[in-house]
Amino acid sequence: MTGLALSEKIMIGTALLGGMSGVIGSFAVLRGRSLVGDMLAHAALPGVCLAFLLLGTRNLLGLSLGALATGLLAVAAVTGIVRWTRTKEDAAIGIVLSTFFGAGVVLLSVIQKPGVGGNKAGLNGYLFGEPGNMLTGDLYLLAGVAFVVLMTVALFFKEFQLVCFDTDFAQSQGWPTLLLDLAIMAALALVTIVGLPIVGVILMAAMIILPAATARFWTNRLHVMLLLAGGFGIAAGLLGTQLGRNYPAGASIVLTGAAIFLFSLLFAPQRGMVSRLMTEFRLRRRIAREHLLRSLYELGESQLPELAELHLEQIVADRYWKPRTLERLLDIAVDSNWIKRTDQTIQLTPVGLRHAAELTKTHRLWELYLMQHADIAADHVDRDADEVEHLLPESLLLQLQQQLADEGRLPLIISEVPKSPHEIGTDNT
Repeated sequence: MTGLALSEKIMIGTALLGGMSGVIGSFAVLRGRSLVGDMLAHAALPGVCLAFLLLGTRNLLGLSLGALATGLLAVAAVTGIVRWTRTKEDAAIGIVLSTFFGAGVVLLSVIQKPGVGGNKAGLNGYLFGEPGNMLTGDLYLLAGVAFVVLMTVALFFKEFQLVCFDTDFAQSQGWPTLLLDLAIMAALALVTIVGLPIVGVILMAAMIILPAATARFWTNRLHVMLLLAGGFGIAAGLLGTQLGRNYPAGASIVLTGAAIFLFSLLFAPQRGMVSRLMTEFRLRRRIAREHLLRSLYELGESQLPELAELHLEQIVADRYWKPRTLERLLDIAVDSNWIKRTDQTIQLTPVGLRHAAELTKTHRLWELYLMQHADIAADHVDRDADEVEHLLPESLLLQLQQQLADEGRLPLIISEVPKSPHEIGTDNT
């Protein structure tokens, strides 16, 4: 690596940091420990300053050891505060973070005074990051930490996975959950500390959180999430370095990561906002179509097997449709060959009747089930059945149908539509 140009070293260094931050940050996010990385970053500043005062030079390994020492001290302080006082964990993290960072800012101002010796060049970069000061030795250190972190994750993947998702089960199986949790936190501390010279104290937490949170939008599988988080971290490092040549590099890297997060937030295929809005829109439209067909069936049920001609006013009054909404639904029904329509009358087609009968049967099956097993009154069950019938799988409907048939609560011919429980209640009275 000695023959690499400075720009190449920066690209490699930011890519290494982004990749390992994304991987280990995924476990921190899943464990609800995202703010621990923020605390470690801020608590590392006094350690960096103290190490510089002792060594008199800006050596990454020496400064990183100093940062690690105060970072571990901060973790111990949070643990002690939470254990021995009534202070909540988030409040304890805030107290320790601000206290250590304040001490670091004071020590940094002391170092900048003319009477303090040593090469101070680049030390201020620990606040906002300055990858331009990266040396070949720094790159070796980053590569070594990345190798250790990634190998640790590869070797203990199953154990880390279980601790993240079901700690109680892991404890019941006799797994050393405390040691595994400490291993995750130790890896998080290493990544945080070696990343300080690149993105700085203030922004390092974003490198831990953003790639992992972004990857979470794209998958529900942990190993895929780790790969995606590492890839997003690498992309943020490379693109941020390239796009932010005339701006603070750390801020550019984090803003690039935030842009990738925003894109995922909007356009991820399953969890993105646009996808969710489209899914909700399609569901609402399907429910409205089903309600229209069921209304047509119930309004003309007394004339079956003849297909009744219904007036538009009857349909409007049945569900208090808005005129524009009803017109749109009727147009869809005509295009689907579910209804025949004139200016004032609407009539189900044989295809529409079959579809409407199936929908009505499903609705009444749920009404019967809710009245029997949820003790819902007959005059309220229609609304409750409406809330669940469109969302439950067909397999569950078949189980319900068989159960009610075994109890003698269905017609002898299963394909028939059961009588409305509202009418059953009326007949009994």
